[in-house]
Parts: sequence; structure tokens; C-alpha cells
Amino acid sequence: MTLDVKNLQRLATTVRTLSIDAVQKANSGHPGLPMGAADFSSVLWANYLRFNPKDPTWLNRDRFVLSAGHGSMLLYSLLNLFGYDLPMSQLQQFRQWESLTPGHPEFGVTAGVEATTGPLGQGAANSVGLALSGKMLAARYGEDLFNYRVFTLVSDGDLMEGVSAEAGSLAGHLKLDNLIYLYDDNNISLAGETEICFTESVADRYEAYGWYVQSCDGHNLQEVAACIEKATANKGKPSLICCKTLLGFGSPNKANTHDAHGAPLGADEVKATKKNLGWPEDAQFLVPDDVQSYIAALVEKKTQEANAWKQSFEKWKGTHADLAKQLEAQITRTIDPKLKDELLAAFKEPKKDATRNLSGKAIQVIAKHVPGFVGGSADLDPSTKTAISGGGSVGHEGFAGKNIHYGVREHAMGSMANGMAYTQAWIPYTATFLVFSDYMRPAMRVGALSHIQSLYIFTHDSFWVGEDGPTHEPIEHVMSLRLIPNLHVYRPADGVEVAMSYYGALQRKNGPSTLIFSRQNLPALTRPASFSPDDVLKGAYIVREASAPKLVIVATGSEVATAVEAAELLEAEGTPTRVVSMPCVELFKAQDAQYKAKILPADVKTAVVEAGTTIGWRDLLGRDLFTVGIDHYGASAPGELLAEKFGFTGKAVKEKISAWL
Repeated sequence: MTLDVKNLQRLATTVRTLSIDAVQKANSGHPGLPMGAADFSSVLWANYLRFNPKDPTWLNRDRFVLSAGHGSMLLYSLLNLFGYDLPMSQLQQFRQWESLTPGHPEFGVTAGVEATTGPLGQGAANSVGLALSGKMLAARYGEDLFNYRVFTLVSDGDLMEGVSAEAGSLAGHLKLDNLIYLYDDNNISLAGETEICFTESVADRYEAYGWYVQSCDGHNLQEVAACIEKATANKGKPSLICCKTLLGFGSPNKANTHDAHGAPLGADEVKATKKNLGWPEDAQFLVPDDVQSYIAALVEKKTQEANAWKQSFEKWKGTHADLAKQLEAQITRTIDPKLKDELLAAFKEPKKDATRNLSGKAIQVIAKHVPGFVGGSADLDPSTKTAISGGGSVGHEGFAGKNIHYGVREHAMGSMANGMAYTQAWIPYTATFLVFSDYMRPAMRVGALSHIQSLYIFTHDSFWVGEDGPTHEPIEHVMSLRLIPNLHVYRPADGVEVAMSYYGALQRKNGPSTLIFSRQNLPALTRPASFSPDDVLKGAYIVREASAPKLVIVATGSEVATAVEAAELLEAEGTPTRVVSMPCVELFKAQDAQYKAKILPADVKTAVVEAGTTIGWRDLLGRDLFTVGIDHYGASAPGELLAEKFGFTGKAVKEKISAWL
């Protein structure tokens, strides 16, 4: 490709100066990365990245992910220059209240931002999910229709984080040749030069992962373009381009030092930098006319390419009616109206079983009705019961399957699922033991913050894990997940609750849901005649009623049946007791005051039974109450024996509550 070097250099200088002006005006931010990465980013955006700023979500656009989210002004400058809905006034409000230019990029806030990045390594792993999504869409609907690439700017910090190592390993195994990392290799981190802690050969490491690795001078436009050409032509391997750059390029006194990393340059240095770059020293937020004209011509060409794809897409829909209908259902995440009834029908016959087994049964039903429902586990399908029967495997031999094999890579699994959810073409699920939710927590938090739909499935949910011992027995985990805003946490008690929990999670498009299941068998509950399965979606409902109750016991999951047993013993001794099953605290808290008062009357004493920490229940339910829980680690012994030792039999719960009363 013949490069317009002069205009590219002007574009890069514009990106640099917009970035340093915004950071200086905010008196906060990271100018060094945008200054150093402006050259290779300008080559990418001008000559290779396929997008339409007037239609930023068209299906086959290339994705650009700024994994090094602290350098957000690089992305914001490019989005503004290339005509996205991000006016100059927003660049001037960088990091300010309710601006479209927050400190780190946020999905759903700023047009053109493909992923919420900030915690280093998350964007790198998201990109693997985005690239995998492209391969899976191509396998279902054709490579002519879906052939987008994922370009990701990664930093030294991204590649130090463990999550990027897990994701890089799996990307190499999957041979995701539509994934290209541009590594801003500047040897500077926030605290100093990277050699104080990071001296490995990144190139050798990624070659070992199975990546196609190249190196270039990140300020040499021709070298950058040559590497991108080779990377996009490469088949069978993801690509890493090590772009050697100077952090803070152009700054006379702070370039190539950590002083330019995480703080404004200062007014004097901003002027000196502009002078050094041949820019008007006193001009702020300047976009020269020649740069605007150059970009306008580029955008016109990119728009034409996007429109040509749309025309092809319309023709494809005319000749592939059934596939087009499936794709429409997939990208709108439409739920088949029959799904709820079929889920409930699967559990029509009450049966004592582990909820992980009941979950596996529900997954088979969902997979038949929801085309975008795909997922896998961290090497635990036999234990989590999450494999889709007959769904086929996703792998480098073929991407048409529904089962994704993540291996023992929980960190990357959560982040890759987020990447798939960012496409909004899938409803991905992940699965592992609940105790390992700690490994996934950063991704879960970012997923909740991003308002993307995914399902995090966890099994082996309490000390009932038994012989595996305290390392595998989650005690604090359920409550800790409830602390994450915009995350719905379901802990169902039997088949009906399993069915409705999945249905609720699939209906929820503006945030992720967590579904938590037992290893041990649980009885099917007997409910009042007034019960409707939709009551489960209110978060809490009466599972055992009493005449003029003097006590309400709230329980979740495996403790609901135990609470019912305790209630019957209490009632036999003269304490009329209602039992409330609360499979989802978040849904219950969202109900109106009248319903909440109906379920938990303010003038009736309340106890809570859950095989986890007691901390938090008073705040969650907004009242003084008694809790039966476990605030210490578990032990290695059969689960039934631990229930006796820890006081989680019906008789033991009854005795604890009686003593409190």
C-alpha cells in the first residue's frame, strides 16, 4: 500500500496535541501513551480499520480495542477526528461530570468504544472473545458476511497481567488469525522503567503461544504499514506487532520518562511540545483544515465500503431466509415465547436432585430455543454439567459448535465471555466452581459496569462440597457477589426455581446474571396453591405459609428445605412460622414497598438461613434479624457430617432460632 506519509504525520500530530490539551485542561490523565502511539494508530485508522462513524454498530465492522484504557485520549481523539458522535466540546470535558469522555473508555457511554477497558489485561482478553465471536459468526452465516478483524492496542502493563497470558494462550490454540495486537512497546510504566520488573522477551513468549510475531519502529509509518499488511494476510495464527515507541513522543523534557505517563505535562511543557512538533504553541484543540479534509476523504471511502457490505447483506437475506431469521433472533437476543413453558415442563415431575444437574437439564432446553446461547467451563464440564449435548465443540478445526473449551483459565474465561457479549450477538455463559469466582471477579465487575448480558454459572456452592475441604468450600462468595452493582445473583432451591432463574437471566439484557447451584441433592419443594412460577422472578416468595405467623424464615438454595423442616418443628412448639424462599435478593429489592411488606411484614420477627457468611443480611433486608450462617472456613469431611457439625440440619436451625426467640 502507498502511504500518504505527509497527511498521516499531520493526523498523528493532531492526535497528540488534542490528547495533551485535553489532559492539561482536565489537570488529570495519561498523555504519554497517546503521544507515543499516535503514529501507528493513525496508520491503522486511516488505512486498515473498517468502520462507519455514522453507523458505529454495523455488524461486520473491524473492532479497535484500547486495552491500555488509561490512554483513553488517544481513542477519543481518533473518534472525534473520524466523525463519530463525539464533538470537540466532549474532548474539552475530558474526565468531567457526565461527559462522554470518562477517564477510561466505557462501553455504552461513548459511540465507537467497543469494550470497557481500564483494569489492565481485560481488553486484551475481551479481544480474544471478540475475535472468537467473529469466527463463530462466520462459521454459521458465511465468511463473506462476517470477516471482521479485531485490532487491540496493548501496553507493557496489559502483557504483565496474568489474564492476558491466559487469553493469549487460548487465542494461539484457537488459531484466531482475525486478532491483531499492536503492542506499544515503550519500556516505561507508571512507576519507572519496566526493566525494574519486566525483562522477559514478549516476542518469544507469544511465539510460544502460537502467535505470528513481528517488530517495527512504531514511529516509522512504512514499517508499521508493512507489519499490518503481513498480519492481515497471515493465516492460522493471531498476530502480535511489537511497535517500539517513545512514551510522550514530542515532549522535549519528558519523552521516554515515567513523568509523561500518568500526569499532565504542565503548561510550559505543552507549549514546548507543540513547538517541537511544529504546531502553533498557543493553539488549543486545533484541527487544521487540511487534516479535516484528509479525514473526510478517508471516511467517505470507509462509508462506501460499509454500505457495499450492507447491500450484500440485504441480498444474502433474500436468498437465506431461514438463516436470516436466525441471525435476527441472535443479534436482538430474542427469547422464544415457548421457552418458559418448556423449561417448566422439564421439571414437571418433582425429583430430588442436585441443582447443578437440574441446571444441566435447563441448558439443553435453552440451547434449542436461543441461537446465541453458547458457552463452556474452565475444564469442568463433567462437574458443572454445562456441556450442550450435541452442540459440538468450538475449536480451530471448526467454529460452528456451541461448546467452548476454556481450559483451566478462569480469568480469561470471564473476560472472553464479556468480549462475546460486547458484540451483542451472543448470550455467553461460563462455568466453574463457586470458590473460583474470585478468579473471575474483575471480569464480572466490568461486565456489570458495562451493562452487557452474560451468564456466570457456578456450582459446588457451600461447605456441602465436603471432602474436598475448605479450599474448595465457598463461605463468603455468594454475599461478595451480591456486593457487585448491576449483577443479579440467583441461588435456586429446586427445579422450578432453576427454570425461572434461567428464564429471568435470559430476559435481562442490560446486565449479567450469576446462577449458583449445589453439588448435593435437594428435595423438590411443596408450595402453596397460590404460587405461580412467575413469583420466582419477584426475587422472593412464600414457600410455606402459616396462620398469623409470628416468625418469618428467609432462606436460599439448599437451605430452603432445611428452613421448612425447622419451621415445622417451631410450629409444633407453638410458633407459627412462614418460610420465604429468596432466590434473588436483587430482584426482591426492586419490588414495590407493598409487595416487600407482604412477604416480610415489619412487625414479624425475621431469621435468615444461608450456608455462607452472616455479614450483610441486615443491610440487604433493612431490618434487625437473626442469621444462621457460617463465618468460618469449612472442613474436609462428608457434607452430611459437616451439616451436623456446622448446625445446618432442620433440628439444629430450629434450636438456634428458638434460643434467639
